[in-house]
Amino acid sequence: MAPSAIETVTVPVIAPSAAKLKQFGAYKEIASYKVDEVKEKQGKDGRTPAKYPNYLPTWNPDQKYPPLTPFEHYEHGKDADPSFRDLLPQGVAKTTELTPTIGTEVRGVQLSQLTDAGKDQLALYVAQRKVVAFRDQDLADLPIDQALKWGGYFGRHHIHPTSGSPEGFPEIHLVHRGADDTFAKEFFATRTTSVAHHSDVSYEAQPPGTTFLILLEGPTSGGDTLFTDTVEAYNRLSPLFQERLHGLKATHSGIEQVNAAVARGSIKRREPVVNEHPIVRTHPATGEKALYVNPQFTRDIVGLKKEESDALLKFLYDHLAYSSDLQARVKWEPGTVVVWDNRVALHSALVDWKDGQRRHLARITPQAERPYETPFKA
Repeated sequence: MAPSAIETVTVPVIAPSAAKLKQFGAYKEIASYKVDEVKEKQGKDGRTPAKYPNYLPTWNPDQKYPPLTPFEHYEHGKDADPSFRDLLPQGVAKTTELTPTIGTEVRGVQLSQLTDAGKDQLALYVAQRKVVAFRDQDLADLPIDQALKWGGYFGRHHIHPTSGSPEGFPEIHLVHRGADDTFAKEFFATRTTSVAHHSDVSYEAQPPGTTFLILLEGPTSGGDTLFTDTVEAYNRLSPLFQERLHGLKATHSGIEQVNAAVARGSIKRREPVVNEHPIVRTHPATGEKALYVNPQFTRDIVGLKKEESDALLKFLYDHLAYSSDLQARVKWEPGTVVVWDNRVALHSALVDWKDGQRRHLARITPQAERPYETPFKA
């Protein structure tokens, strides 16, 4: 029986062998379990030391957490001054749109110095632009507890069920490939592409909203991130098709991600969950409707037979993945913090840099409201 729309189902894990289970999709973004900490901290064999050793991943098997409990999320974007005068002061902030509907690059603004009014405006601005790359930021240089306190303004911190985290800070999700990592070669031995669009941990009852990814170190080229505008993807559909999607719910599963972690010897902080979410969700600050499915975590449409569900989901997945005219590509550079809204954007990391270069990022992941939909209007 499928889980109800208000009940989270916790599922025990029976992990397949590592030989039978290949990492794929969103799981490639999780910090790899095997890290040579000495090489990363000290630099050996011609490798440079990690620039931010305090952010190197650790896996503490004693970190065990009960199921997540519901909480009341407050959406700060609803309080924001739409002139964005505190976030983007005239004559100081320089903005460059990457595309008309998704993606902006901002220079001249220091996120860590924003007032509460500026943070409110940040939440609204990111909801409108879907993804914003802030350059020349100092968040990486703050003590980790200060960075978490800053990010906690936007919601309750999510603790990932499996990923590596800095020692003592399980709230930080790390994306890490060391300087001696050969992941790309291994990945493409079994796959033809690394593109895997998804919304982070969409299987949670209250998935993330305004999300922050801090670049600590990156390759000289490659390692970009693609973002897809799921509001524009919804708007491109015919009114008749939009109307049919309203009222439909899909299950989102965290089982496979935990299975992948357990199979490679990593940790499991919580039992995986399965939740139902509407296929069309509404953003609480903008009122915009967005498609909310992704091939990494969505499994089936409630109430449809398998063949019906597969056909409809495949259309939606292809629509989201192949519509390059509703996507933006963010190129990383030192000091970049990318802020995006997981409610209205999918993303995919690209595995296209040369082995021998470190790619190290830290994610602060505030949770938001439970996905909901408002009535269809033609």
